[in-house]
Amino acid sequence: MYSKQPTPSLVGVITSPMRKSFLFAHIMWDFLESDFFTFAVPNTAFGIFSAFASSVLIEGPSSLVPSPPKMQILRRLPHALAFNVANLLVFTLANQRTPESVEEDRINKPWRPIPQGRITIEQTRRVMLAAIPATVTLNHALGVERQGVLILLLTWLYNDLGGGDEAFLREIIISIAYGLYNSGSLTVALGPEYHALSSRGTTWVVVISGVILTTMQVQDLKDQEGDKTRDRKTIALFLGEHISRASPAFFVCFWSCVCAHFWVLELVQLALLAIIAVVLVIRLLSVRLSFEGNAHTWRFWCFWHSSLYILPLLAARGSKKDHIYAT
Repeated sequence: MYSKQPTPSLVGVITSPMRKSFLFAHIMWDFLESDFFTFAVPNTAFGIFSAFASSVLIEGPSSLVPSPPKMQILRRLPHALAFNVANLLVFTLANQRTPESVEEDRINKPWRPIPQGRITIEQTRRVMLAAIPATVTLNHALGVERQGVLILLLTWLYNDLGGGDEAFLREIIISIAYGLYNSGSLTVALGPEYHALSSRGTTWVVVISGVILTTMQVQDLKDQEGDKTRDRKTIALFLGEHISRASPAFFVCFWSCVCAHFWVLELVQLALLAIIAVVLVIRLLSVRLSFEGNAHTWRFWCFWHSSLYILPLLAARGSKKDHIYAT
């Protein structure tokens, strides 16, 4: 009389939640993908390289503070990456869920999950209701709750209050955020038992934020079409493409010289930094590129500014040599 309903197999019962979890993780990755290798990875590298160079960046009872064991720092690499990824995920969720951002992404980044229809704006909001408390908890567990709270404040200013659409304010917010991510990454990489940044370490974090403030408009060159749709006042649209190319080209040279002087680089080290900077400047000044070409210039800018992160490590090795020779 009654048709027998097929009994779901045990494999199906198990794989269905696993498949949903995988799909959810894949969607979260698509939110992050554009910024993972150009933001999360460099910030993590800053923390790890700076931890290796703690003798010149961290306060201690003597002028030469011993670095933590290298294996201890490397074991904390996943923690530093988790700090960056968790806070970046909250930012990207907030950034990509506004209607203006969705329209912009349909032009600049149509592969993102909301323009593709894989998740809705409302569902993204609900994900944030869980992601923000989870990230606050993680920041507290890692000992970077102060940086975490300020990062969330900047996320709110940038996205919900539209600070990211205002000329110059956008660059200021991003440069401060870089400083918080970088100092947080270093704190996580060192662990709670080590001292705070020295005055030299604090100055170095500020220098890197200055680098971001005056050169990161390279990113805007590839996004101009989409930025026009939301009337975003980027440097490229507000002051024109000529200035948005010439200005970062000048400051790439300026900051390369400042960093070389700050860490007293040897000739070979100076030459390598100069080559990277010159290639970037040439791309900025003499090439009018397509979207993909400007995207490559943006990635090379990320490589240049990430190369600055290794300079304290080179200086620390030089300090150790001088200390050995002095004794």
